[in-house]
Amino acid sequence: MAHDHAHVHADADVRLLGRALALIVAFMAVEVAIGVVANSLALLSDAAHMLVDAAALAIGIWAARLALRPPGGRMTFGFRRAEILSAQVNGATLLVLGLVIVAEAIQRLISPPDVRGGLVVATAAAGAAVNLVALSQVARANRESLNIEGSYQHLLTDLYAFAATFVAGLLVWVTGWQRADPIASLAVAASMLAAAVPLLRRSGRILLEAAPEGIDPAEVSAALTAHPCVADVHDLHVWEISSGFPALSAHVLVRPGDDCHAVRRELEQLLNARFGIGHTTLQVEHAQPELLRIRSLRSDRRDR
Repeated sequence: MAHDHAHVHADADVRLLGRALALIVAFMAVEVAIGVVANSLALLSDAAHMLVDAAALAIGIWAARLALRPPGGRMTFGFRRAEILSAQVNGATLLVLGLVIVAEAIQRLISPPDVRGGLVVATAAAGAAVNLVALSQVARANRESLNIEGSYQHLLTDLYAFAATFVAGLLVWVTGWQRADPIASLAVAASMLAAAVPLLRRSGRILLEAAPEGIDPAEVSAALTAHPCVADVHDLHVWEISSGFPALSAHVLVRPGDDCHAVRRELEQLLNARFGIGHTTLQVEHAQPELLRIRSLRSDRRDR
């Protein structure tokens, strides 16, 4: 039943992302044409950002569908990490495109072209309205997924971009200050870079199999070792398969005479209740008496 519920939830996410993608692609084509006519880098920056948004949404749809495939063959965890690859691509494209816009904006600050401010204002206002509708679709999806969150961040920074472009167009239109356009482009680039860095950091941690945020391996080890039947815990590994899917493996030595299977079940319940780790692989076996004597000697030395 849980798998069926997850499948239905993922299908709903795909439909919501699909609607947002259709809106973005339609308006992007219009904005490119108007940006060329108006000679506005701010509009073309928005259009470039929308192109990245469209790519992010398309990759997000692909990753969400791929993640629904059940484990099998060599893919023993299935394709759930496809969502993390999607988030990594989203972050990288935001970073690269932001730097490109910065370079172009600096050139236009030095030598500003003539910009048709009225056209920029009208297009930015229409773009913000379209972006709000697309953003409302993605906001209804499961944002615990780093894949969905990446798509959401793309659209959110695009909304900021339209706001900056609207202000720039208004300044050009009313005052004739042409440099407002590249300055708005720098604001757009800044919002893209601000969204890219945390997205790359979070997805990178998962790809490098670092411990999930909020889970301290030392604390986990101490909690396991504190069990009265546990003699030692080593080879402890805590990582994330995908966003919201933590996993743990460890070698646990139990005191001679205690029930290994009962201890394993108790430790699994502890990990799930205290740390939210439901996927665990615990290799449990009895400790040798020599190990217990060594640990007792070390404990006595510390007490002294």
